Amino acid sequence: MKLKLNFIILLSALAVTATAQRRHRAASTNDTISSNYQPSELFSPLFYSEKGNEFHSANGAPGEKYWQNRVDYWLNTTLDTTAKTITSTEKINYINNSPDALPYLWLQLDQNTYKKDARSNFVTAFAPAAEQHTSGYQIESVYINNGQVSTKADFIVADTRMQIRLPKVVLPHGGVITFTIKYKYTIPGNFGNRTDYVDTKNGKIYEIAQWFPRMCVYDDTRGWDTLPFLGPGEFYLEYGNIDYQVTVPADMIVAGSGELLNPTEVLTAKQINRLNAAHNSDKTIMIKTADEVNDHSFRQSAKSTLTWHFKMLNTRDVAFGASKAYIWDAARVNLPEDKKSLSMSVYPVESAGDEAWGRATEYLKKSIEYFSEKWFVYPYPVAINEAGIAGGMEYPGIVFDGITDKGKELYWVTAHEIGHNWFPMIVGSDERRFGWMDEGFNTFIDIYASDNFNHGEFAPKRDGEYAPGGGDPADEIVPIIADPKAPVIMTAADAVPEKYRHPIVYFKPAFGLVLLREQILGKDRFDYAFKNYIHNWAFKHPQPDDFFRSMDNGGGEDLSWFWKGWFYNNWSLDLALIDAKYVGGDPKKGISVTVSNKEQMAMPFTVEVKLKDGSKYRMSLPVETWLQNKAITFTIPTTTEAESVTIDPNGALPDMDRKNNTLTVK
Repeated sequence: MKLKLNFIILLSALAVTATAQRRHRAASTNDTISSNYQPSELFSPLFYSEKGNEFHSANGAPGEKYWQNRVDYWLNTTLDTTAKTITSTEKINYINNSPDALPYLWLQLDQNTYKKDARSNFVTAFAPAAEQHTSGYQIESVYINNGQVSTKADFIVADTRMQIRLPKVVLPHGGVITFTIKYKYTIPGNFGNRTDYVDTKNGKIYEIAQWFPRMCVYDDTRGWDTLPFLGPGEFYLEYGNIDYQVTVPADMIVAGSGELLNPTEVLTAKQINRLNAAHNSDKTIMIKTADEVNDHSFRQSAKSTLTWHFKMLNTRDVAFGASKAYIWDAARVNLPEDKKSLSMSVYPVESAGDEAWGRATEYLKKSIEYFSEKWFVYPYPVAINEAGIAGGMEYPGIVFDGITDKGKELYWVTAHEIGHNWFPMIVGSDERRFGWMDEGFNTFIDIYASDNFNHGEFAPKRDGEYAPGGGDPADEIVPIIADPKAPVIMTAADAVPEKYRHPIVYFKPAFGLVLLREQILGKDRFDYAFKNYIHNWAFKHPQPDDFFRSMDNGGGEDLSWFWKGWFYNNWSLDLALIDAKYVGGDPKKGISVTVSNKEQMAMPFTVEVKLKDGSKYRMSLPVETWLQNKAITFTIPTTTEAESVTIDPNGALPDMDRKNNTLTVK
């Protein structure tokens, strides 16, 4: 039987008499129904503790005087596969655009997290084993460069940070300092988590990340942001250009962030021709086949080592993979405005095949094309999917995905990790403090990427990040919200226990954005506001309030109630259908419905009437329904006999008790 469905009948369209009746009954109903809901608490004014200013505007955009410091890096690095070490000379050019003179500088030394006395060992009860430690960075020297003169710098190391104490300040409003660091470190083995090496059939794979001292951010919110690297909290980095050279054994392929500047020096003529073909192909082209992995005729040179030279513009970081075991393939990425990029994958023979990494480049290409069309154009010339044991980790222009991933799991992790190039590589939020602005936003955009890919081949996304139990998201979130031990979204990233990391940092903020898009603002207003937020803060440093204000202003709603209940608290929602009966006992006069809000959160909601003729009638009530009322009685203007009334018939809201959502009409 074909059902007739009337969607989104606004409350304002009800008859004047029904409105008057609703208002009359709301007051008396509020007094008689038990509820934990307090309208004045959810809708209290003054959500924002500070006004907008000349740096961060009240509308959520960067202010007229917004400033941001810049850092450019030059690195000359050797990967020693015998000693398992990285040895580098790093030159840093730092521009102080702030209004403050800087008498000292702070840098991040992430490799020190592997030292036996690192603070990260004490974050949880699960300290690494004795063999799972390295000596961290061994700083040979730090010199401040002043023209032809170099002066030895005064510096200290404190856990995963280094402070350089300057002989004279870096002047504000464009002052520049250049300095050089020589260092080395031992590469962590399979305990490295995000940077490591692992054996494969045809040789070791090295995943090299967080491998050079990087400038801490100096911003207008905290000055120097010097949180130590403890593991869960990821990165907050300045933008600039990174020019780096990596010397490796000549039989290795290096897959690095950015553009390869010297292909003729490190690739064979055949490989270069294949790459050129891939630049013009929507189908995946093999650059180095499985048969060629151990074929030394495909080596570019008889030299024992080769130096690969990469450069990446306007980026916060770079990473690379290196191995002689790599198969290598690539395909063109089609971007808006006739722009192009290149999608590439490198993986061992164990990962080959169309059920596994044989489709990795396709997954990467399609994800980039979708995110570019939907939100912001991918800004880099190359994107790389690298197979190893980091198991899903992201850096600008390159992602480290699981060597054993296949099928939908490989698609999902590829889309998720490359999606991080939008959050936080393009929109440069502070992951170390606000993990949800990274993982939550990215998990949100993944949902629609999965729906889009190959007509939903791997949809809906249920990978343990969006809905942890693999069920309906609205029902999955309820026990998380109800758990009294669960932290709130605004908890510091490193303070979220591992048990709650995915539910609170990934799932809840992602589902919150789904609620905003599909239940509160609507798709058009949400997409417009969210896209403006991305464009306004591309390659800049937004704070949480900048996002909240952007959505308020771009969406045209005061969403303070939502930010308060969903992000700053774990307030539950329980809409209960209390009564449903014909007005005056006459089906022609409509159905009188009473709905109670029994818990602290509120939401707009839909009510559906199932009529006896088989059709359905729906009306939607705005969140303002709960601005004054704990319960409300209103009339649904049906004119025929009905069977039942249901709140939230699609199960879209995180209602903690669905058993009280349906009543038979009296």
